[in-house]
Amino acid sequence: MMSGDDRRRADIVQEHMPLVGHLVREMLARVPAHVNRDDLMSAGYAALVHAARGFDDSRGVPFARFAAARVRGALLDELRGLDWASRSVRQRARRTDSARQELTAELGRNPTAQEVADRLGCSVEDIESADDDVQRAVVFSLQGFTTAGADDMVTEPSAGPEEMLIRRERLGYLRHAIEALPDRLRAVVQGYFFEERPMARIAEDLGVTESRVSQLRAEALLLLKDGLNTHLDPALAAPSKEGCVARRRTAYYDQIASRGTLKTRLAVTGPDGLPVPVAA
Repeated sequence: MMSGDDRRRADIVQEHMPLVGHLVREMLARVPAHVNRDDLMSAGYAALVHAARGFDDSRGVPFARFAAARVRGALLDELRGLDWASRSVRQRARRTDSARQELTAELGRNPTAQEVADRLGCSVEDIESADDDVQRAVVFSLQGFTTAGADDMVTEPSAGPEEMLIRRERLGYLRHAIEALPDRLRAVVQGYFFEERPMARIAEDLGVTESRVSQLRAEALLLLKDGLNTHLDPALAAPSKEGCVARRRTAYYDQIASRGTLKTRLAVTGPDGLPVPVAA
């Protein structure tokens, strides 16, 4: 027979089950289609139950906010465990990047999606799909800096010390990679991901069209991805090329490394893995 506390927790869980569905739908919009919805729902429900058991209303935090932070963390952990950015996806992205660099050197301009598709012997839809997966991968990393609001301050790290250290170093590299971006690309990343400004406003500030802002965002995310891979996973980095574009990319990679040491990269986040506010 359930005790009073058990019944209260069961009622809280039942009342907030729709919250899990909402957060899973939100997460599925940001990851490739092959990620299993049921796996995420199971992880989310388990986190909801744990949240109900660990909730202390004396802290003054509403349960919905407390539970949302726990569920989001569980969903992110589930995605990391599933390795949704599979090796085949990463290899396809690397081939696409290589073809783009070759065509840029040959044509003296950025190639169109059709030209890249022709070079690789695939469809434009395949190229767009590869680009989408790459962008999702980087956006997934950017979440480490864009979700550190009040909701997340009530979370408790589930990662072990070694995993947390690796995660913090990656976030440190990411911040340095963003800081090293060319001015216009950095403005798009800051405005779109960190300030959550409408694309139309960013376009107005930069004096370009919304379509151009979308292109700049894609360019920035690809550059961030290559910059991170160069330092953290060289086997996945795009092959070195000759020419002005390649030299600029190499200079960008060097800037990322020169912006700090392991100590300064770890200083970007606290021991709990949450971002440390940048001093004004």
